Amino acid sequence: MDANTRSVSEEFIFTIDCPDVILREFVVTDLDIFHSLTWQPEIYEYLPGWNVSKEQRKDWFFNYEIPQNKQFFSAVSKGDDIGDLRLRLGIILKETGEFIGWCCSGMKDELPPPNREIMYGISKDHRGKGYTTQASQGMIHYLFENTNVEVLNAIALINNIPSNKVIQKCGFTFQSMIEIDNEKYYYYKLDKKDWQANVREVQTDY
Repeated sequence: MDANTRSVSEEFIFTIDCPDVILREFVVTDLDIFHSLTWQPEIYEYLPGWNVSKEQRKDWFFNYEIPQNKQFFSAVSKGDDIGDLRLRLGIILKETGEFIGWCCSGMKDELPPPNREIMYGISKDHRGKGYTTQASQGMIHYLFENTNVEVLNAIALINNIPSNKVIQKCGFTFQSMIEIDNEKYYYYKLDKKDWQANVREVQTDY
């Protein structure tokens, strides 16, 4: 999985190449489809609080999400500590170029430190095809190979079976059940050293 930049409309757009999807930094034209996806009941059932008004989404998108991505890439390019900077990437289906979901990494205050997590959401029309697993693995690979991140976390509502499966497929180890805002989640962790050992083991099998 390769991370790179490519020129689009004279701007450098960060991408991570996965088998069937591309992870790409948000661009201004993503707003409408991104907002539409967050209002799919199949998404906000498991991501409480994501289905905000269009005005709120627009404010977050242009004033926080896109600028913070730029700050994240700037820190990485300089070899700086990414600290609590967030990274938010769209999941783009290679076959059609369609924006079908997102994969993000940021600090989760409700988790014990080091509390950087990865999370994701995908359209109801593209579930069960392995795209979320590919995107998550691409994000994990990028963070462990290009930043100072040593531990990643993930949580999923206990009744969200597909999300729990994605987390497990990505090598996370179950830690405990936790409660956040009166909702019960399964909490997982992935250490960089364990991820590296698993990657070496897979390479050796070829």
